[in-house]
Amino acid sequence: MPVTLDKSLSFEQGPIRPPSEAKSLLLRFTRNCPWNKCKFCPVYKRRTFSRRPLEEIKRDIDTAAAMSEQIKALSWQMGQGGRVNDAVVQAVFSTPGISDSFRNVAAWLYYGTGNVFLQDANNLVMEPAALVEALEYLRQKLPEAGRVTSYARSSTAAQRSVQDLTKIRQAGLDRIHIGLETGYDPLLKFMQKGVTAAKQIEGGRKVKAAGMELSEYVMPGLGGKQWWREHALATAEVLNQIDPDFIRLRTLRVPERIELYQDLQAGSFVKPSDDETVAEIRLFIASLKGIHSYLASDHIMNLIETVEGRLPQDQEGMLAILDGYLKLPTRQRQLYRLCRRMGRCREPLDVARQGLEPSLEATLQRIEAQDDPERVLGEMADQMI
Repeated sequence: MPVTLDKSLSFEQGPIRPPSEAKSLLLRFTRNCPWNKCKFCPVYKRRTFSRRPLEEIKRDIDTAAAMSEQIKALSWQMGQGGRVNDAVVQAVFSTPGISDSFRNVAAWLYYGTGNVFLQDANNLVMEPAALVEALEYLRQKLPEAGRVTSYARSSTAAQRSVQDLTKIRQAGLDRIHIGLETGYDPLLKFMQKGVTAAKQIEGGRKVKAAGMELSEYVMPGLGGKQWWREHALATAEVLNQIDPDFIRLRTLRVPERIELYQDLQAGSFVKPSDDETVAEIRLFIASLKGIHSYLASDHIMNLIETVEGRLPQDQEGMLAILDGYLKLPTRQRQLYRLCRRMGRCREPLDVARQGLEPSLEATLQRIEAQDDPERVLGEMADQMI
């Protein structure tokens, strides 16, 4: 009997995920952000936080499992032996009326990572017993699940006991992503982050003590021209005391829709230039001492994507890439910035490597003839959020 995909099947998903979770199954355990006051964040504004009932989460897991079974049955019917390959995914994606969550399950099976990302901003805010039960149910109903990851706030992690966090880890939560952003207390207060450097250290250490992998996000540029140096040094010091598994750079952008834009317009916040932000990143990386984190620049908002590696052994190589950019003549830096904002380059050497300088120069000259290139480059970067 021919397999028919059930178009009525759908489950709830949130608005974002980390870039490292691009091949993951997305399951929403809570809605939006319980804090939702950070000046630099555009994601959850004008949305209300809520905890999803445990039975509701379980129904979504059941739905994802049912989708998985239907997709595998379709594969057998198509003569693909249960494999979710190009032909099977194409058949699912081309089915009229199929839900986005159904497509997500198909892509998840296709990539075969087993990774699951739990949305939204802070699932550690759930009662530990409820989170444990949800994780155990997930592992039971989706045996394909491998690494399970969630966002969390460091302040919430600090409130949890290591014993509770360990139970959560044993139930199946492998990795936590935390938006550290900065370790400088005056800047944390100005940005309305709702946490102190001390609490960030406490929360990060507890996550590590519980045996979970920890990914901490840092926001270059957040200190503006006023606090760039303090931001770099204090953030490095906090991370030196945590030693997370991952440090991920997410350069600040200030589009009109975020609260920080009002400070920018009023002059109470002055955004650093791209070159100043690169110098800040250099100081930050040079100040990381005694830790073994993997540093990644894995986002299109970052000017130089190839600044990555394991500390301490790759530290000098990362600094060399940054120094190479800073030593370029002004025009060459501008051409690279244009190349990056066009999505054609990952590092400064790509301009010469790909023979792009003539076309980039022509494009930049056309921009200069009509507009301020700095304004245009800034707008191009803001569009990448």
